[in-house]
Amino acid sequence: KSIKKNKVDIIGFHGQTIFHNSDERISRQIGNGKKLSELTKKPVVFDFRQNDIKNGGEGAPLAPIYHKALVKNLEKNNKIKIPVTILNIGGISNITFIDQNYEITSMDIGPGNCLIDKWLRLNSNKKFDENGSIAKSGKIDKFILNQSLDIYYNNIVSKKKSLDVNNFDVSFARGLSLENGAATITEFTADILSKKITNNSVYVCGGGRKNNFLIERLRNKVKNKIISIDETEIDGDFIESQAFGYLAIRSYLSLPISFPNTTGCKNPSTGGVIVKNF
Repeated sequence: KSIKKNKVDIIGFHGQTIFHNSDERISRQIGNGKKLSELTKKPVVFDFRQNDIKNGGEGAPLAPIYHKALVKNLEKNNKIKIPVTILNIGGISNITFIDQNYEITSMDIGPGNCLIDKWLRLNSNKKFDENGSIAKSGKIDKFILNQSLDIYYNNIVSKKKSLDVNNFDVSFARGLSLENGAATITEFTADILSKKITNNSVYVCGGGRKNNFLIERLRNKVKNKIISIDETEIDGDFIESQAFGYLAIRSYLSLPISFPNTTGCKNPSTGGVIVKNF
C-alpha cells in the first residue's frame, strides 16, 4: 500500500534464497515478481541470478557493483579513501575489495549470522544474540574450536566463491551450554572471516555489524581498521535493499550486474527479469 502512495518507478525484488549450490550452479529464491507487480501496479525486476549462472557464474555475490558506486560517492565526499574493503555480514558474509583503480573483486568468505542465529534458536527462545551479549558471557571452548576450524579449512567449502547457509551447521558445539556454545561459534565465525581480510580499511554493513562481540573478536584477529559503515552517515541496515534497487535500474538499462571477478562468470552479465503485470 505504501508503494502505491509514493513515487516509485521500478521495484528491485530479490526474494528469499532458500537454496544455493555453487557446484551445481543452482540458486533458488522464493517470491513472485509477477504477483508483486500486479499488487503494486509497478514494474518489477526479479530473478537476478539466473542469467549469471547461464554465463558460467555462481550467481553470487551480486552487491559488489553497488558497493563500488557507494564507495565512489563516499570518496567524492571525502568520507572514504581507497583501496577499501566492504564486509557485509548477513546470514553469510561476503567482501568486496575495491582497489585504487576502482577494480572490484568479491566473494563470499564464510558464515555471518547463520550459525550464531541457529544455535540461539535451537537452544533458547531467542532468534539471535542481541549485541553478542550471550556469547560474551560465555567461555570459548578452544579444543572444540580448533578441531572445528581444522575440519573447515581442510574442506572444499572453504575454497568456494559463493556459499549457502546449508554449507554450515552447529553440530560441532553440541553439548556446550548456551553461552559457551554461542562464544565458541562466534569465535569460529570471526576466525574464518579474519583469514580473508587483507587491506587497511574495512567498512562493515549488514545485521552482523551490530553483534558487538563478533566485531570485537574480529578486531582482535586482524590489524586492519574495522569501521561500521554507519560512521560514514550511511545506514548500514539498508545497503542490501539499496543494492537491489540499484541492480534493478542497471537491469532496466541492460547494464551488467555481475563480472568475472565477482561471480566467476565468463563475461560481464546483465541480470534481472523485468515484468510489468498491470
